[in-house]
Amino acid sequence: MTSLGNDELRDQLAAEYVLGTLRGGARKRFEVLMYSDAALRLMVKDWERRLLPMHEFVRSQGPSPQVWANIEKRLHLKPERSRWHFWRGFGLGMGSAALAAALMVAIGVQQLRTRTPSYDLVATLTDQQAQPALLVRADTAKRLLQVHIVGGTPVPANRSLQLWAIPKAGLPRSLGVLGPDGRATFALASGATGSDVVVLAISLEPLGGSPDPNGPTGPVLYKGPWLRAM
Repeated sequence: MTSLGNDELRDQLAAEYVLGTLRGGARKRFEVLMYSDAALRLMVKDWERRLLPMHEFVRSQGPSPQVWANIEKRLHLKPERSRWHFWRGFGLGMGSAALAAALMVAIGVQQLRTRTPSYDLVATLTDQQAQPALLVRADTAKRLLQVHIVGGTPVPANRSLQLWAIPKAGLPRSLGVLGPDGRATFALASGATGSDVVVLAISLEPLGGSPDPNGPTGPVLYKGPWLRAM
């Protein structure tokens, strides 16, 4: 990696560098090139601006059972009873009604997990200085849309922030009015993620939303395009 003359390759490597998938010697060589290449550093900054707001929604993940097993083996610790033995003792010490109730709780938890949205579209809405302000996520399978303020974005008093889909042609489409805390979850409107949608936008409106159903009446504060979630 002595030079990166291909803009497409440069952009791809910048994205992989921010994501952390560029590793080992390739990552070190990229950092050397970035040190003397201002344009490459700007590409990295641009990917950080687009991707880092998503970090807030990444769930923490503990070490795998195998990692703990290896630690116990090295430290000569007595392993805890397995999960199967736990359930066996649990069942023998309970009546049939209590066991049935426990199983119903377990089934309910599993059903809740299966209903957890899987967002496949993401948009980072930025201000005029290209600073991230809001994160918009869509689960097109479950028809859900979620909006969440990031950073120190102010929520105006006695006013409302309203989300719009701006198509290539025609009137803006209102997707919903945000709550006073800058958060909202909406049913995904049919025109929210179409191929004709150029950008999403947030406008500042009177309390409760725009009085004009055909579009914003206040200034547009933030905007950004949909991106396919990785």
